[in-house]
Amino acid sequence: MSVDVPIGSTNVSLAQLDERSREIFRRIVESYLATGEPVGSRNISRIIPMTLSPASVRNVMADLEALGLVYAPHTSAGRLPTETGLRFFVDALMEFGDISENERRNIEVQVKAARGESLDSVLAEASQLLSGLTRGAGVVMATKSDPRLRHVEFVGLKAGRALVVLVSDDGQVENRILDLPPDLPASALTEATNFLNAHIRGLTLSEVKAEMEKALTAAKMELDELTQKIVAAGMASWSGGDSADRKLIVRGHAKLLEDLKAMQDLERVRLLFDDLETKREVIDLLGKAESADGLRIFIGSENKLFSLSGSSTIVAPYRDSNGRIVGVLGVIGPTRLNYGRVIPMVDYTARVVSEVLSK
Repeated sequence: MSVDVPIGSTNVSLAQLDERSREIFRRIVESYLATGEPVGSRNISRIIPMTLSPASVRNVMADLEALGLVYAPHTSAGRLPTETGLRFFVDALMEFGDISENERRNIEVQVKAARGESLDSVLAEASQLLSGLTRGAGVVMATKSDPRLRHVEFVGLKAGRALVVLVSDDGQVENRILDLPPDLPASALTEATNFLNAHIRGLTLSEVKAEMEKALTAAKMELDELTQKIVAAGMASWSGGDSADRKLIVRGHAKLLEDLKAMQDLERVRLLFDDLETKREVIDLLGKAESADGLRIFIGSENKLFSLSGSSTIVAPYRDSNGRIVGVLGVIGPTRLNYGRVIPMVDYTARVVSEVLSK
């Protein structure tokens, strides 16, 4: 049987728990992380390194429940940690595992081997590695490369929209959809295309905005109003600072299907798959970790995106040769991720990727 973990509502300090409360709470959480099942007072009394009767354990469980750290999924059941309980465990009680020398070596060898192909290959390999090592979905968010442009083309579509085709010097092609003013003549698209190609060749997208603002001001007498609007709209679509400038790599969806306990688990994973399809929202979530110096952990409903699927996210930033944070990588999985193992895995992989990018 598998059940949803509710959100606790109480701020708890470590000082509020005595030694036996900490030990019993630790066993409840560790049992949940290992099996996903409630654990009862009789089983707890058998495994804790102190002599306590099942009745005494139940009394402690009741105190933990009053603090919002655990709950009973139904009458006469054992206890499970709440999301607040999981957060408290991770912050205050968890003992982190270490990465073995063999695991470190494998991470370094596989990530560095992809360096000879491309940056995308390095990031995809890191994502795949994390998925395999943690049994979650490996995720990477990266800033898109900023190649120099060779050609721009506006292609009219139906219903007041156009396809903007950007061709870079290295042969990359990127397409974006643009909303157009109503009743736009085809000649305006041609004129906008010619104007842009006369001014942006050899510039990166990040350089286009400033250059085009100057060029557009000087050319306003030469361009009609509709063409000016097309050019301005094209500039806005290229220079936006949101998820259009980010790419998301997700590997290992199938890993999330390997340890399902019941239909509730299957529904939870289905919801997570739906969440991962909303690329913009995932990028926005991961973007929160870019401002952090180190690893970030989001448990369950601490982020709205994964609140329905009850998922946790562990991510760490990675840096380029100038020490700038240029993306984040990590793992998305159920709230009962093995945090003590996953956290050092994510942290070490981010450091290896940073080392590769620095060279």
